[in-house]
Formats: sequence, C-alpha cells, structure tokens
Amino acid sequence: MSEPKDIPVYLFTGFLEAGKTKFIQETLEDKRFCNGERTLLLVCEEGEEEYAPDQFAGDGVYIRTLEDPKDLTGENLRRFLSETRAERVIVEYNGMWMLDELYNAMPQNWMVYQEFMFADATTFLNYNNNMRQLVYDKLKSCELVVFNRFTRDMDKMAFHKIVRGASRRTDIAYEYAGGRVEYDDIEDPLPFDLEAPIVEIGDEDYALWYRDMSEEPKKYEGKTVRFKCRALIRSKMPSGSFVVGRHVMTCCVQDIQFAALVCQWDKTSTVQDNSWLLLTARVNFKFNRAYGKRGPVLTCLEAQPAQPPAQDVATFY
Repeated sequence: MSEPKDIPVYLFTGFLEAGKTKFIQETLEDKRFCNGERTLLLVCEEGEEEYAPDQFAGDGVYIRTLEDPKDLTGENLRRFLSETRAERVIVEYNGMWMLDELYNAMPQNWMVYQEFMFADATTFLNYNNNMRQLVYDKLKSCELVVFNRFTRDMDKMAFHKIVRGASRRTDIAYEYAGGRVEYDDIEDPLPFDLEAPIVEIGDEDYALWYRDMSEEPKKYEGKTVRFKCRALIRSKMPSGSFVVGRHVMTCCVQDIQFAALVCQWDKTSTVQDNSWLLLTARVNFKFNRAYGKRGPVLTCLEAQPAQPPAQDVATFY
C-alpha cells in the first residue's frame, strides 16, 4: 500500500480583523496561485469580511468552517480532505485558539509549508499586554508577521522587540495605508562579544544566550563563557557532572521552565545543591547521557559562589 501524498498547508494566523481574510481572498484571485489545484480553505473564525468565491481565479476552492475548537479534530480534517479531494490546504486560524490544537489534530501527511501572521498595528500592543500567551503562540513559529494599518507616528522598535522576544528568525513587515510595505531592517546584535577570550553573559542576557546557543550551536563550539547560574545536584547525573541553569519565562508565568545545561567538573562534590555560582566554562557539543542526545556540555574551569541576579527569572525582553 502506497504512502499517502503529503498535503501542503498554508497557515494564516492573527486576531479578528487583522487582515487574514483579505490577504487570502487576494491570493485565491491570483492565477499564479490558483493554477488548477484543488484547495481546501479551512476557516476557523467568522469576521466582518466574507470570502467572495465567485472572484477566485479557479473553481477548485472548497470552503469548510469550524466555529468551535472542539470540532478541530483529525477525523474532521480527514473528512474534509476526502470530501473535497483537495491537494492543498489553506487555514485561516482563529487567534484565540492555541496552535497546538491545530498541530495535534493535523493528519500525519499534512505539512505546514508557510506560516504567516497578520496583526492590526493599532491594537497589537494592547493584545500583547493583555493576552501575551496568545500573541507569543502565533509569533513563535511564523515566517513573516505583517503589521497592517501602520502609521508614521508608531514606534517600530516597540513592535520589533515583541517579535524578537518570540523569534529571531521571523521576518517583519509594516504595511501602511495604500498598501505600501516596509520591511524591518533593525539589527539585532548579540549583547555579548563572541570573539572575546571569555564571553561574558550578563544576568539579563541568559535567556537570549541559551536560545541562540540552541539555534546556532556551531557559533559556541569551543568557546569559553562566564555566566551566573543556579547549580543543582542530581543523583541520576553521570559521575562528575551536575546541572546548571536558570528559570526562563518565554511569554508568561505559566510557561516558566528551567533552562538547564550539563556541566562536568572533577570537583563536583564541592558544589552545594541549589546554590548560585559565577561559572566559567568551556562549551562543547557532544552526546551526553543526561540529554539522551548531542547537546551543550560545559567543562567547568572556575566556579565562584555568587548572589542571585536581581531578576531571578530570565526573560527575552
């Protein structure tokens, strides 16, 4: 029996009246996109703007609507695909639903090819202040975020910082009245010098450093770093090893996690559990049993007792 064909998914996220429907409508009116492929358009919210199927560039677009997240199930998605015999899927996703609800429901052969977020610049900062978890959920994996209804008196840096707090890879576009678009060109230099003999990681930069090291490990191979951390002694750790790290908050209190690293030292027996250290260590990426895979393994060069940082929990902004 042959494997099911991969179904490309084009995912559009954002909150109500953010411009998703308008963009998808224009995309489906474009003959370069609508070139005969059967398309399932899955609409997960009803806004003021409605689709005009008679203006689509082809007649192979089939709309299905889900108004309740409880209906977002693998069974329903497979049924929609079977009914329409679609070769690809466009999803207009409800901004009030977490993306994991969609990912967990998607059939195994559905592959997200592109993910865009649309945001109304006039309301985005309020959404972020009041519903940070939902905003972060949409920013963390999108390739591009478009801030429409942008005006000259708005501070790009305020928007830039929020996006970069979720992802350093997401492209940012600012759309003004009339359709003119400017792309974000604000540079994000790392707040520490990777070429220094000892890379000094400030207390406020731990979260950024930890994520950057996870995303681009080659940059840190063989580097010597110094940072403040909490030391944890765990019986299941390999001999001569202990855990170092800090609690990191990605978007809100509910998602605080301990961002841990394995540290090797022949004086591990002198380390006090749950103590704070100013650690100087060399970074190498290799297999370690504590990770169960390759990961950053620190070799302690020096460890000094330290006071906790002013802000115990590290953040990205």
